[in-house]
Parts: sequence; C-alpha cells; structure tokens
Amino acid sequence: MTLADWYDTPFYYDIIFDQDTDKEVAFLETMMRRHGGKAGEKPLKILEPACGSGRLMAALAQRGHGVWGFDLNENMTAYTRQRLEELKAQGTVWEDRMEDFNLPRKAKTKFDLAHCLVSTFKYVMEEAGAASHLQRVADSLRKGGLYVLGLHLTDYDDPNEQHERWVGKRDGVKVICNTHTWPADRKTRREDLRTRLHITQDGRTGIQETRWQFRTYNARQLKALLSKVPDLTCVACHDFNYDAEDLRKLDDSYADIVLVLRRN
Repeated sequence: MTLADWYDTPFYYDIIFDQDTDKEVAFLETMMRRHGGKAGEKPLKILEPACGSGRLMAALAQRGHGVWGFDLNENMTAYTRQRLEELKAQGTVWEDRMEDFNLPRKAKTKFDLAHCLVSTFKYVMEEAGAASHLQRVADSLRKGGLYVLGLHLTDYDDPNEQHERWVGKRDGVKVICNTHTWPADRKTRREDLRTRLHITQDGRTGIQETRWQFRTYNARQLKALLSKVPDLTCVACHDFNYDAEDLRKLDDSYADIVLVLRRN
C-alpha cells in the first residue's frame, strides 16, 4: 500500500468522480435558468474554486461557456490545462487557495456562476477562512449571479463510522474508491477521513491511501456562516442527487446539501 495524496494522481481521481459530470453540468445550467436571471439562457462566464481535474470546466467549455478555475494542487491544474488543450477548449487555470484567491487580469468582468461541489469547501479549516472565501466569491459575481455550493452535513450525535464506495473504469483502468469517515469532534469541528484507491492497471492491482481532515457543519453552523456574508442569499437547497425538481430545506434531515446562493 502506498501513502499518497490522491490529488497528486489526477487521472485516478478523475475516473472516480467523472461519473456524475453530465448530471452536475445539467443541474448547474438549470439552476442558472431558474435562479440566475436573464443570463441563464446565454453562454455563461463560470468560475470554479478547487477545480480539481477540470472535468466540469471541460464539460462546461464544450457547451459553449467561458470557464475559469483554480486549485491549490499543481498536478490538478496541469491535468486540467492539458485536458482543455486536448479538447481545443478555451479556459483559464491557475494555482490558488480558496480562502484568499485572486482573479487573473483576464477576468475583467463579473462571473455569472461559480460552483464548488462534493464537499471541497470543507477543506477550509477555519471559520474566518470560510467566510473570506464566500465573500471573495460574492465579490466576483455579477448582481444576480449564483454560487452553487455542495457539502456533507454532520450529525454530531451519530457515533457510527461512515463508509462510501465508488467504482470507475476508463481505458482499461479500474479504480475502486473506499472512503471512511470517523465521527466528528463537536468541540474542534474536525472529522478524520481516509480514502483507499484500489487501482487495477495492466493486470496489476495496487492500493493508494490518503488521510486528511475536514471542517464540519450542521445546518445551524452553516446558517451562522452564511449570515456573515450578507451579499449572498440562499434561494434554493437540493441534495447530491442533483434533481432540480427535488427541493430541500436547510436543516439536518439529510446528510448532504447543495446550496444555491445568489449575489444580492
């Protein structure tokens, strides 16, 4: 078994998460048509904090939208640039942190849409950093623009460990992803996670393990954070099924949430 950061191996990471790309892109476009005003029907100018392997940037660019994205991991940004080049798609990619990112000079006008899905936001470990991130996104959006933010909520009273499993295949490579989450610490608002990738390639299987921590939120804590950024208003809630017709409430009745935040 190899201890490694799965963000350093974008190809394997991408195989796991690419399965929901079409569903996520369709959901983002629907949210813009429904909540983003007149610009919802036009080619959009889109920002993706923590863009990872660039799967959503590439898919949105292929649909005619303008895409900008940043990530802290240079392996991910290199993979994203190569992906866009191979597709002959236009896009701007750079290395940056979520809590204090700066837009490149090429981004001269405000964005119509920003998005950050699958709990990446929880890598921002301090409340001040999380609020700073939300404010910077708000400042980058035009009036009426949207920030679609997805994250898992935490039940601090649940003593059970959680496990998720995904399987992906591409070009003769099979990746099985097992993610283990330990019960969160209510006081520190931290939870420990471990991901093991079982990678089968060229007839051989290896295991790659990554360990990290997330900052935790229940519904009350998330509402308290949002109240610190009055430039953003929550106009809808959904879950990780990305069903635009299935509306949720911002409460603790389910494990994951997708917030649709609109710039005032």
